[in-house]
Amino acid sequence: MAFIEQLKNDQLNFKNEVLSGMTVSLALVPEAVAFSIIANVSPLVGLYSAFIIGLITAIIGGRPGMISGATGAIAVVVVALVIRHGVEYLFAAVILMGIIQMTIGFFKLGKFIRLVPHAVMFGFVNGLAIVIFMAQLSQFKFTDINGIEHWLGGQTLLVMLGLVGLTMGIIYIMPKLTKAVPASLTAIIVVSAIVIYFQVQTRTVGDIASIAGGFPEFHIPQVPLNLETLKIVFPYSLVMALVGLIESLLTLTVIDEMTETRSRANKESVAQGIANFVCGLFGGMGGCAMIGQSLININSGARNRTSGIVAAVGLLLIVLVGAPLIEKIPMAALVGVMFVVAIGTFEWASLKIFRKVPITDVLVMVVVAGITVIYHNLAVAVIAGVVISALAFAWENAKLVRAREIIDDNGIKHYEFFGPLFFGSVTEFQNKFDVLNDPDEIIIDLKESRVADHSAIEALNKITERYAKVGKKVHLRHLSEDCLVLLDNASAIIDVNHWEDPHYKVPSDILG
Repeated sequence: MAFIEQLKNDQLNFKNEVLSGMTVSLALVPEAVAFSIIANVSPLVGLYSAFIIGLITAIIGGRPGMISGATGAIAVVVVALVIRHGVEYLFAAVILMGIIQMTIGFFKLGKFIRLVPHAVMFGFVNGLAIVIFMAQLSQFKFTDINGIEHWLGGQTLLVMLGLVGLTMGIIYIMPKLTKAVPASLTAIIVVSAIVIYFQVQTRTVGDIASIAGGFPEFHIPQVPLNLETLKIVFPYSLVMALVGLIESLLTLTVIDEMTETRSRANKESVAQGIANFVCGLFGGMGGCAMIGQSLININSGARNRTSGIVAAVGLLLIVLVGAPLIEKIPMAALVGVMFVVAIGTFEWASLKIFRKVPITDVLVMVVVAGITVIYHNLAVAVIAGVVISALAFAWENAKLVRAREIIDDNGIKHYEFFGPLFFGSVTEFQNKFDVLNDPDEIIIDLKESRVADHSAIEALNKITERYAKVGKKVHLRHLSEDCLVLLDNASAIIDVNHWEDPHYKVPSDILG
């Protein structure tokens, strides 16, 4: 197993891995509870999900050091399903979500993450940084007896700000003094000790919800096994699967860049699928990679699977026996940790390159970050960014098509084309020809071009028809093998005559 192999690795820093995992397990508690509330399920559902998904992906995932668990992106998707049909349908949807993700991994579709442009990555990271920051602001509010939220004020606000500031200060100063212990863990312990010893009145983890419980129990979703159930859960499962994989694979890419290592996207897709499949069978809400907790883990020095396993097991121990102690941790300490994560996650360098990159890239960064912040829908955000980037790329390539005109000694006119011939460039391609004034025979030379799609084939068909109407002949020359296959496959619906270069017909000197 990969985990056993890594334990044998001499480079494994066991102390860093364990301490990093312990830090992450503490940071997972409020997040899992908060996401459970968003999804309209019991806090224990989110905690169990974080344990199951975190443990399985840590052991068999494609990215050592990455932390997975219950996430807000999934919670936002499933809340409508829970409200309309009940929590049992949620468990069924999570199982189907896992099957879809495993299928994507088995068919090696994770490689398409390479099609995500760097501008989309910037927008994704910046959007998530803002989301992480804004999610912590709820801790600066309270709800009155009428259910109306208000901002904290007076001494309560000052205490909260003071503890958050102390936490952030420790995290920034600690590494300059020593790196023997993760700064985030030290900050949580110190601030918690101050609050408990001096009996400071401030909100704690226990004020959000009780996190005490037992082992997760095997549970087959109590839903009818028929087509109607499939119709209900499939749309949610598909969106959950795509959102989960997009967030996981983009987080994976971010950590790859931070650690200068390379991970396996398809292996991670399968691991996420198995984790969610099992999660659904134990009454979980599903989840994916968590960029905030992953960055805490990496910044604390973790690089291997051990930290993820420690984090998952530590979370379960908190639920089983450590709840009374963990519930005393002040939320200010955890908010301070997440503020530091948000600041570190944001790509500040992206603000400096606004005037140095194409306006399209700036637009993509803003759109992706905006959709992520406003709608918390990473799938839509990333797809929108990829579509905008693809259209911009197509437009720029459409302008690259150009032609050189030559008339040879036999009076035949040659159009030598340069640049790709596809749906975006066909209009420019057709405008290059002078049908009425050209000689009776022309050659369209595509040695420096390429027929890329059906629109290009149709353009070739139309130009041959235009010449045929005035009694002139057209030959296509220097078509690549894939272009010939494309033309032959389309021969049933259009008629294009292509002429193989006479050079290919010349016998070899050896045969002579």
